[in-house]
Amino acid sequence: MERFKHYVGIDIGEANFTCTILTRPDLPLIAREEFGNHTEGFAAFEQWLFKHGVDQAHAVLCMEATGVYGEALCYALTSKHFQLAVEPPLKVKRAFYPKGHKNDRVDSKQIAEYAYRFQDQLYFWQPKAQLVEQIATLLGTREQLVEQKTASLNALTALKKKVVKNEVAQKIYHETIETLARHIEELEQELAKLINQDQQYRIGVTWLDTAPGVGMLLAANLLVITEGFTKHLEYERLAAMIGICPYQHQSGSSVWKPDSSAGFGPPRLRKLLHLAARSVKTHNATFIKYYARKEAEGKPKKLILNNIANKLLRIMCAMLREQKPYIKNHVSVNPRLLKNA
Repeated sequence: MERFKHYVGIDIGEANFTCTILTRPDLPLIAREEFGNHTEGFAAFEQWLFKHGVDQAHAVLCMEATGVYGEALCYALTSKHFQLAVEPPLKVKRAFYPKGHKNDRVDSKQIAEYAYRFQDQLYFWQPKAQLVEQIATLLGTREQLVEQKTASLNALTALKKKVVKNEVAQKIYHETIETLARHIEELEQELAKLINQDQQYRIGVTWLDTAPGVGMLLAANLLVITEGFTKHLEYERLAAMIGICPYQHQSGSSVWKPDSSAGFGPPRLRKLLHLAARSVKTHNATFIKYYARKEAEGKPKKLILNNIANKLLRIMCAMLREQKPYIKNHVSVNPRLLKNA
C-alpha cells in the first residue's frame, strides 16, 4: 500500500543538488530541477516543491547519506517539517544493479524510485541533540589526529633507520608528534567535559566504563550512535548497524559458506570493539577461558574475536536498557526456566 502521494529523490553534491519528483516509477516524472546547495537554493527548492503540489503531509523526500554535503539541507527540510529519509549509498546502489547511465539526473530519479520501492523501510532523519553532535565532532577530530600521529611515528622510525640521517627532518617529526599528542589530550579532556554536562550521558558512560574492555572512547562512540543512549539499544539491530553481526550463507546442500559479518558500518566503533575484544581475551578470566575453548575447537582467531566483540556489545546494551553497572558474577537465567520451576 502506498503511504505517500509524491516521492522526491535528491542527489547531493558539494555545490548543487538535483531533485526528481515521482508519483510512481512506472509513471512519467513530474519534474526535475537543480538547486544551489546553500540557503537561497533551499528556499527555491521549497517553493519548487509547493509549485508542483508536494506538501509535508503527503510526500517523502529521500537522499543518500553523504556526510557534511547534505547536512545543511537536512536541517533546513526538517525545520520545515518535511519527511526526509537519509539512506546508505550502498543500499541504494544495490537496488539498481546492474548499473545503467550514471549522472545526477539519473541518480536523483533512482533515489526517488528507491523511496517508492522501500517506503516501509526508510529511516527518517532527525537532527541529533547539539551535545551529541559536538561529541561526534570531537571523536572524529581525535581519530584524524591519531592517524596523523601514527603516520608521523612511522615516518620517524623509518628516518632513524636510514644510513644517511637528517637531524632537521627528525626534529620536525618529533615536534609534530608532540603537538599532535597535546592536541589529542586536549580533545579527550573536552570530550569528558561535554559528557559530564548531561547527567544521563555521564551516568551511562560511567556504567559502561565498569564493563570489561570498555573505556571512555568506546562508551562515547556508543553514545553517539545511539543518539545519547536513546535509540538502537536492541543488541541484534545495533550489531547489524555496526557490521559485526554474523550472517548465515547457505541454501540447500550445495550452497554454503561460513557465517561472516557484513564488514561495513561505523569503522571507528567496529575497531574499538575489536580492540576491546583483544584486551579482554588477554586480561579477563571469563573471556580468557572462552577464547581458549574456542581455539581448542579449531575456530579461527578472527571469528573468536568477533564473537567476543558481539558478547561485549550485548553486555553494554543490557546495561543501558536495565540502567545498571556491570555485575562481575551476574548469571542470566532463561525466563522459560523460571516458568517451569
